Amino acid sequence: MYANDGFRELDRSECLRLLARAPVGRIVYTRQALPAVLPIDFALDGEAVVVRSFAASQLVRAIDGAVVAFEADDVDATACSGWRVVVTGLAKTVTEQAEHERLLGAGSRSWVPWPEQVFVRIATELVTGRELVGGRHACGPTRRAQGASV
Repeated sequence: MYANDGFRELDRSECLRLLARAPVGRIVYTRQALPAVLPIDFALDGEAVVVRSFAASQLVRAIDGAVVAFEADDVDATACSGWRVVVTGLAKTVTEQAEHERLLGAGSRSWVPWPEQVFVRIATELVTGRELVGGRHACGPTRRAQGASV
């Protein structure tokens, strides 16, 4: 990172604090040998990212036992501010019944009522993040100011 690129690297604790505030993230995984990105609701359980899904879903089959990336962000285009956090780690379906029951009460609240719910835990083996600093002057001129039409 260049010292004046307008971004500040976030440490692990800052990343996890911001991640805990985000309502939706994106999971990045491999589907049919190609990269796939899917927006998904989630929760943090300790430092792990936990997603709730349908047991027979293509997503669960694709990520169980695989290394995936998970990204969440918050961007304010008007204020030219925001942050991005990326977690990379092994995704594993929670199979222990007591852990499943605990997560039912404390885990992510799925936006879709799945008949056979499972939880997939993504280990936070690598956590990185950046925050845009500098506000409006870091953005440069807007498209409208440059004469672009809407």
